[in-house]
Amino acid sequence: MSEDEFKKIFSKKLKYYMNKYEKTQSDLVNDLGFNKSTVSTWINGVKIPRMDKIDALCNYFHIRRSDLLEDKDDYNEDSYYMNSDTREMAEFMFKNPEYKVLFDASRKTKPEDIQFVADMINRVNGNNNAE
Repeated sequence: MSEDEFKKIFSKKLKYYMNKYEKTQSDLVNDLGFNKSTVSTWINGVKIPRMDKIDALCNYFHIRRSDLLEDKDDYNEDSYYMNSDTREMAEFMFKNPEYKVLFDASRKTKPEDIQFVADMINRVNGNNNAE
């Protein structure tokens, strides 16, 4: 892949995630401390950021590097979650300890927490009478 193609892909993906999370260039500048003209060159496909800046963007949007650097569809047959929004939310919850109870009932988890999660899942699935 040529450098110009790579710049174009990065620009497209960055704009996608900015739009998805309703972020502006000013938000990236203010929230992450990036230079305004530098962000503009990324969005316009003129330059590609250094890897530390890409990592900062990934943390900001709760995405992987490949989400910004690879030209792939949001749908991934190999992924457990067919919907990319659902996949991202699940990854966020898994990576953040306060939400990890959804994936890991550890010894420290209180029974009422597990029951609360089970109740929420039952409500989402339409099983209002489930115990």
